[in-house]
Amino acid sequence: MKDDSREFLFRLLSLPSPTGFETELQKAWASYIGQYSDGVENDAYGNAWATLKGQVDGLSVMVEAHADEIGFMVQNISDDGYLYLNRIGGSDRAIARGKRLRIQGDRGPVLGVIGNTAIHLRDKDDDKIPELHQLFVDIGAKSRADVESRGVRVGHPAVYTDTAEMMTEDRIVGRAIDNRIGGFIISQLFAALSDLAERPMATVIGLNAVQEEIGCFGAKMAAYRLEPKLALVLDVTHATDSPGVDRNKYGSVKLGGGPSITHGTANHPQLVAKLVETSRRVDIQLQNEASSRTTGTDTDAIFQSKQGIPSALLSVPLRYMHSTVEIADLRDVDSCIRLLKEFILDLKDVKEFYPKFV
Repeated sequence: MKDDSREFLFRLLSLPSPTGFETELQKAWASYIGQYSDGVENDAYGNAWATLKGQVDGLSVMVEAHADEIGFMVQNISDDGYLYLNRIGGSDRAIARGKRLRIQGDRGPVLGVIGNTAIHLRDKDDDKIPELHQLFVDIGAKSRADVESRGVRVGHPAVYTDTAEMMTEDRIVGRAIDNRIGGFIISQLFAALSDLAERPMATVIGLNAVQEEIGCFGAKMAAYRLEPKLALVLDVTHATDSPGVDRNKYGSVKLGGGPSITHGTANHPQLVAKLVETSRRVDIQLQNEASSRTTGTDTDAIFQSKQGIPSALLSVPLRYMHSTVEIADLRDVDSCIRLLKEFILDLKDVKEFYPKFV
């Protein structure tokens, strides 16, 4: 990975982007990808997309990721100046105590800590995982009025302050890799395509969608509006190679084992087959996952838009999802970028993805 690409990845991972409050992240992403596209647009709710015009009119492929991350929201402020929280998305209360939060207040970020009563003072019963409403945030305030004087009110979002670091030469650790890594992959795909002497046949739309963590709402809006002929969805998936994970229940996916392709439900069989064929042709290792009901990703919202959009989910293996110590392998990321590029360059006609019954 080039130094400037890695610098951009770390910038994305440093920016707060809780669901419903993605603007700061989207500005940075749009500014970066704009240099590799024919134009960048956005809608009222903050979905952002870049377009690289292809040679064939009417042939388009949308490559999509989600821009939002899990977090918290101020639910109540006590008279003595402590904040109480609600969740934004699937935030894990089991890891919350003793963590630092950055609250996005009206006057800028405000640092707080989720209180963790000293082990010396806790009763045995207090060692169980607290309920969400039992978590409290200390911002150093003395009263409700003190909190409000700092520009913090009920309804302000917050995210953990943890940032990303390189753990090894190839592995990165941090918060919000889910799914900041998908938006990064799209940006690098556009950089690679824009550097070619000849444009691909298909127009490529790179979508960074909002509000995936609470219901895939941004992708639903954008797919309806943009009407791509095909959609390739990027997200993370559970790497199940760490201790304590039942692979019979959750499947076998290894960190560093290559991107994962999902089979079933929203995933169009012929589109999946084409991705597998492409991976074999260019010697990219793929892992396989099963979806017997829903994928739990934006694929579920995109494929059923209007008359139906042939869609496929490609995932980056991730350990410890929805935590502050998510781990991804950048070799899996590079493989995603290369696979998407080769697939798009080989795309000539959308009709090959429609089954023939007569």
